[in-house]
Amino acid sequence: MADGDNPDPKTKARVFTVETRFQKMARRPGGIPREQALEEAAAKIEEIKPGFDDWLNEELQALADVINNAKAGTPAPDWIELANTHCYQVRDAGTTMHSELLTFIAGSLCEVLDAITAGAECNMESIICHLDALFLARQQRYRDMKPDQVPELISGLRRVVEVVSTLPH
Repeated sequence: MADGDNPDPKTKARVFTVETRFQKMARRPGGIPREQALEEAAAKIEEIKPGFDDWLNEELQALADVINNAKAGTPAPDWIELANTHCYQVRDAGTTMHSELLTFIAGSLCEVLDAITAGAECNMESIICHLDALFLARQQRYRDMKPDQVPELISGLRRVVEVVSTLPH
């Protein structure tokens, strides 16, 4: 029905926007210009890049320790949450550091872990498959690759996520 067709103008829906606290803070006076903020962020990323490899190695080793303990039958009570925390950190840092392949693989593993948390059967082989792919993607040879440059790996991981997500609870 068009606005003019409404028999009772009192029931006409009103659309209004709500300004969030974040939006108010972003527009308040005294901030720095957008371009300056972007330049400062890019400079900060360049500053932390040299330490990224060490950080990544530590995160992946911590993730591997959590997963390997679970695989060995001695999981920490909250091992899925711990694994997910490390996995999300790798995914997010990978994006920031322009490691798209690392980001994709970590994101895929996050989906597997989230499915298990939601009640899907824990398929340790699918988790180990992703962990191996993460260790591969951290290597300098693969670091700057995009997911579409390794289509077999990507399609295989997608199939694993699809299977794990549809396993009975």
